Parts: sequence; structure tokens; C-alpha cells
Amino acid sequence: MALSSAQKKDLKRIGHHLKPIVIISEQGISEGVLAELDRALNDHELIKIRVTVSDRDAKQALINEACQQSGAELVQVIGKMAILLRRAKKPNPNLSNLKRFQEF
Repeated sequence: MALSSAQKKDLKRIGHHLKPIVIISEQGISEGVLAELDRALNDHELIKIRVTVSDRDAKQALINEACQQSGAELVQVIGKMAILLRRAKKPNPNLSNLKRFQEF
């Protein structure tokens, strides 16, 4: 699903207020991290993650791997933070950041 620039702008606005839910370190993406990432995306749809790797290329590789393995789409990367989106089939209005902040 390709996002338009207007959609990305709206998602960035929502994502700005979020706190990182998942932290990926130098050890990479383990099964536990992937399970937590999947759970967070199912619950919240739009999440912010932190990648604590100092090398820029390694950080981008971890973000791309996280998107690929979770089926999420990358919305934005700023520094060590990334905003990911994966729409839920049945979003929970109490947990979904998209439903809580705006009808998207």
C-alpha cells in the first residue's frame, strides 16, 4: 500500500505525539522483538520504534528488516526513531492510534 504525501503528513502529525513502543538494539531483531512488534502493530496500527544503533547504514537496514518481517510500511525516520504503519483488519477503537487521534 503506497501512501500519498498527504496521508504521510497526517500520519507524521499523529506519530509525533507517540512514545516509542519497541526498541531495537545492536543485537538486531530477535523472535521476542518481532513478536512485540507484531503485537504493537495489531493493537495500535501506527507505532513509533527506537533503533539504538550508531551506524546509519545498520540502522536503516534494521528498520527495513523490521518493516519487511512485520508487513508494516515505513512512514518516517528521524534520527533513531521510526514511525511504522500496518492497518488492522478489525481495529480496536480504544487502542488504535489512528482511531484515537483521527478518523483516517
